[in-house]
Amino acid sequence: MNELVIRQPDDWHVHLRDGAMLTAVALFTARQCRRAIVMPNLVPPVATVAEALSYRDRILAAVPAQFQFHPLMTLYLTEQTTVAELAAAALNPFIHAVKLYPAGATTNSDRGVRDPLSIDPLLAELERSGLPLLVHGEVVDASVDIFDREAQFIERVLTPILVRFPNLKLVMEHITTTDAVNFVLEQSEQVAATITAHHLLYIRNAMFVGGIRPHYYCLSVLKRESHRQALLTA
Repeated sequence: MNELVIRQPDDWHVHLRDGAMLTAVALFTARQCRRAIVMPNLVPPVATVAEALSYRDRILAAVPAQFQFHPLMTLYLTEQTTVAELAAAALNPFIHAVKLYPAGATTNSDRGVRDPLSIDPLLAELERSGLPLLVHGEVVDASVDIFDREAQFIERVLTPILVRFPNLKLVMEHITTTDAVNFVLEQSEQVAATITAHHLLYIRNAMFVGGIRPHYYCLSVLKRESHRQALLTA
């Protein structure tokens, strides 16, 4: 193969929100991308197959049919999620992944999992079915510096999970550090990561130089230049 033509890209991590915001932003993705992995952190969260299918209908209603946009739905993993719900999700052609939010780690994550090491039956079902687990990879610990939360999550959570479930398909979402790059590269092909354009372009100075610049703030936060270079290399 000498040439690879991407006729229309996919977006593997998008927030379309709901209601008026969904109507306002969905077209920006649909104009550019044929498919997109849609994050489930609405209020209330998209936690069941039925809720995901209903959300999919609302997304499609917000996008003109001419764009032939395919939203790829995900479920929000909660402490009330059942093995049966995950088994049903794996069999549904419109559900493509499950998202793990540590409770309190990011936007609308309060219904997430307080202890990701306490959900072994759910992780075992995901490993069995092959349904990917998408992970917001930061610890929620007031004693940990916000710039270190990704590295600590790898050490405290991801490493033990993959020891217990070596065949789990896992995607570390929007990675920001050298630690995450090295971790993913050291794993099997079952483990991958997403990277945002934001984190490829900017470092944490962008949030502070010349005053507080809030539009450069997101979670996970920007890191130092050495981390940005690692992301570019990856």
